[in-house]
Amino acid sequence: MEHVDVAVIGGGQSGLAAAYALARQGLAPVVLEASDQATGSWPHYYDSLTLFSPARYSALPGMAFGGDPDRYPHRDEVIAYLTAYAHRLQADIRTGHRVAAVRANGGGFTIELESGGRLAARAVVAASGSFGRPHRPTLPGQESFTGQVLHAADYRDPRPFTGQRVIVVGAGNSAVQIAAELAGVSRTTLATRTPVKFARQHLLGRDLHFWLTRTGLDTAPLGRLLPTPPARPVLDDARYRAALDTGAPDRRPMFQGLDGEKVTWADGTAEMVDAFILATGYRPDLPYLAPLGALDAGGRPLHRGGRSSSHPGLHFVGLEWQRSLSSNSLRGVGRDAERAARHLGAHLRSR
Repeated sequence: MEHVDVAVIGGGQSGLAAAYALARQGLAPVVLEASDQATGSWPHYYDSLTLFSPARYSALPGMAFGGDPDRYPHRDEVIAYLTAYAHRLQADIRTGHRVAAVRANGGGFTIELESGGRLAARAVVAASGSFGRPHRPTLPGQESFTGQVLHAADYRDPRPFTGQRVIVVGAGNSAVQIAAELAGVSRTTLATRTPVKFARQHLLGRDLHFWLTRTGLDTAPLGRLLPTPPARPVLDDARYRAALDTGAPDRRPMFQGLDGEKVTWADGTAEMVDAFILATGYRPDLPYLAPLGALDAGGRPLHRGGRSSSHPGLHFVGLEWQRSLSSNSLRGVGRDAERAARHLGAHLRSR
């Protein structure tokens, strides 16, 4: 069985940032990526996705995002950036290596691959993100609904919904962006439990991320102080608020339930619906850690600021609100990766 210093599970932005930070600690990480390229979930996001942070704030450590630093990069630009970053790392990145299980092995870990292979690692960084585990709440009456019920993870572009009646469920950035895009080709409603909260993209002539960085709010370790992370407002340059104000899409309170082809709204009215798109977020995708006992009953990691509460040689990178507002973003994951690498470096040296 092959022995390695640190196994990094996941080769997206979190795994690449972790590999960079671990190498700076003098360690030799092996990155295990399930897909055929080290770009994480980015190739699977919807076609029109653009970052909400400018390029100057959207780079991983050690490599700037090229081009106009004030532009908002498109999904495909992020894919190209991550591909170049992985190549520049010159790290041991193994694509097509899906991890099935991590088990304790003395003071270290055994990594079992779906292909049947195994590695022994002195430490592990879990950086597999959440795209593989979309949160799909069951809609009331969904078992009788004859139309489509998709998650935002399944959505690519509006063309298949042309001329249809569509309801998007959710109040976050993706929900609003997808609903506004669909409104151009279909009759679309955004269904939310509370009114959509907006935050201005620009304040006093500067992008919001300038102020988050200048004030330190972007890096403040708020994650450990918040038992329930707050919902993020929709960042808007006035387009999305205007779209809702004009009814394209319209916003309504959550519906009562589904019955056959119909939805019944809170006011008792009913209508035919073709499709629902659930923009209801994701949960950490860490099933391979279940044999280790590093997750709670809901599959959430047991950790404090990214450090496993159950295994000192295990660290997480890329969790939402792991330490701060930006922990699971391109602009913030490098800071948490550096912290994880320092902790793991000290842990391995102490042994």
